Amino acid sequence: MSPRLLIPLLAGLALAGPLHAEDGTPKGVVELFTAQGCSSCPPADAAFRKLVNQGDVIALAYHVDYWNYLGWADTLSSKENTERQYGYARTMGRSNVYTPQAIVNGRGHLAGSDLNGINSRIDTYSGEGNGLTVPISASMRGDELEIKIGAGQGKANVVMVYFDKEKTIEVEKGENSGKKLSYLHSVTNVETVGMWDGKATSLTLPATVLQRPQLEGCAILLQSATADGDPAAILGATVVMAGKNI
Repeated sequence: MSPRLLIPLLAGLALAGPLHAEDGTPKGVVELFTAQGCSSCPPADAAFRKLVNQGDVIALAYHVDYWNYLGWADTLSSKENTERQYGYARTMGRSNVYTPQAIVNGRGHLAGSDLNGINSRIDTYSGEGNGLTVPISASMRGDELEIKIGAGQGKANVVMVYFDKEKTIEVEKGENSGKKLSYLHSVTNVETVGMWDGKATSLTLPATVLQRPQLEGCAILLQSATADGDPAAILGATVVMAGKNI
């Protein structure tokens, strides 16, 4: 079976922990599709941890649910994560999905355990002009979250991706039975909050979007979509961190 997160403190939001926002433009966005019940996934999860610790990309892990039938229901999985992966498959003209799979900048895929390949793909996209070319920043203004997006080409959605900082799971059944596995940046929800038409703009949201129970982190993606609404190229991204464990 088959971020460097430079985050100065922002004040003004009543949460269980401090609020941070990324300073500077990340090199890319890597989305790992993984599962607790997949025997091939622990090496990819370890590579993903190294990617997070690099600090120069936004790294997000989506736990899928289609391996749950093997006897262990992934405690971090959701059908929405699986649907996102299938959406990417349709965008890329693929008939199937697999784990561990890494999607880079919403443009291409490769094995999630191939850390060198992932970094090389990020650099290649940047050299080709397919990196994160549209600047995005996020900051608190009193009881509001202001997202500023620069000018660029095309149209895209403004997408909030909520995630946990770290979760440690003792797997009791399935292919990874008996293992104690630690996961970083596991995605809990994805929400589209606005649209961008290529012009520099700002989007103001109530601070309540970051006042969710147990919230630990949130990435903001500027992501294009196909005519059918499937996820496609990511044009820009930033991260807002908030939570008790940060």
